[in-house]
Amino acid sequence: MIDGSANASEIASKISSGKISARAAIDTMLARIASINPKVNAFTDVTAERARQTADALDARRARGEALGPLAGVPFAVKNLIDIAGLPTRAGSKINRDLPPAKRDAMLVRRLEAAGAILVGALNMGEYAYDFTGENIHDGPSRNPHALDHMTGGSSGGSGAAIAAGLVPLALGSDTNGSIRVPAAFCGCLGLKPTYGRLSRAGSFPFVSSLDHLGPLARSVGDLALAYDAMQGPDPDDPVATTRAPEPTLLELERGIGDLRIGIAGGYFARHGDPDCFAAVAKAARALGATRAIELPEAGRARAAAYVITAAEGAALHLDRLRGRAADFDPAVRDRLIAGSAIPASWVIKAQRLRRWYRERVLELFDQIDVILGPTTPCRAPKIGETTFVLDGVTMPVRPNIGIFTQPISFIGLPVVAAPVWIDEGLPLGVQVIAAPWKEAHGLRVAHILEQSGIAQARVASL
Repeated sequence: MIDGSANASEIASKISSGKISARAAIDTMLARIASINPKVNAFTDVTAERARQTADALDARRARGEALGPLAGVPFAVKNLIDIAGLPTRAGSKINRDLPPAKRDAMLVRRLEAAGAILVGALNMGEYAYDFTGENIHDGPSRNPHALDHMTGGSSGGSGAAIAAGLVPLALGSDTNGSIRVPAAFCGCLGLKPTYGRLSRAGSFPFVSSLDHLGPLARSVGDLALAYDAMQGPDPDDPVATTRAPEPTLLELERGIGDLRIGIAGGYFARHGDPDCFAAVAKAARALGATRAIELPEAGRARAAAYVITAAEGAALHLDRLRGRAADFDPAVRDRLIAGSAIPASWVIKAQRLRRWYRERVLELFDQIDVILGPTTPCRAPKIGETTFVLDGVTMPVRPNIGIFTQPISFIGLPVVAAPVWIDEGLPLGVQVIAAPWKEAHGLRVAHILEQSGIAQARVASL
């Protein structure tokens, strides 16, 4: 039998070998969801009947002697901005619930199921992904499994909670400015934000098209690699995901550090945070033998430019909804979108110019370094409902400032593995393992070394 701590690779191995049936694994996980989800509020929809039918079909294939995929029988769930056939794609909103149900699954759902995984439901999120807290006024907040009165982070808060609570070993989230990496840090699990354009976004509700990424969260680096490899491939339905052939990463994990050059983000990334988040980076750096400081030029300005582009593009997407149904928005989201609609075009042009300049300067750094370590968030998970935290002696609003270290990275589409680090018995912290474009394997290799050394260990909460 399996329990909530079982990883995807363990489940797939047991099902493929016949030690357990896919139906038994799914029934066990559905029972766990029914028992624990009311505490953490990770799921908004549970697709139990679909999951059982898929599991029965998988067991029938195994009985016929057919080969099963690398994710055979692995339960997974997806952020509810990702299409699931038969369900409206709510994107954390009240308004989208009035949409017709999706006619087919998103591309990444289909690719995971082609590899044998079994969908068990849709996950809670911040409204329209414009959120770093995991608090949703329509569905209630996701709760951090390690401390139920604390935030999961957002906007993929349900994804982080589901992994940390042991409700699924694999989840999908989206990341525009940090929405995979922040929940991974706050909930003590692993997340992968791939290179912009690496994984198809077809069948997902957008937020900021020029910044949006989809990616997996899991409790082991091997599971991240398994899922990532299953989802790779061009897709004509996503105009930015049409050119790259799959580049498998799972076997790359065993190469270790090899000749990888590892640096530590300094300057902007060594300020503006609680000392504990820098202690987590230092702990990871010591385990890797990394000592070289690397400074990303004008990272603070890059974050400001990311805010301008996010607000302007997001507002343009939602303008009709703001005009017709403003009262149905979360007021915090609505007001930010309205403000974005007033941004002058000249500001957006300047922000895009800075984006091009910044990308060129950062890519130059990868001529001398392969991977850069930096903090994921400026603090541990605040309590649900807290609206401010103290940063460098200054009281700052929570929602716009949790992504202070993630925004300058996604702004130029770099791949990042978010790894959890515990430095004491308190809540986890996170380290970003940042690589050059299309070099996800480098980030996964380094995260795997940290995992094997005991530094980046995901934990299932006791609930």
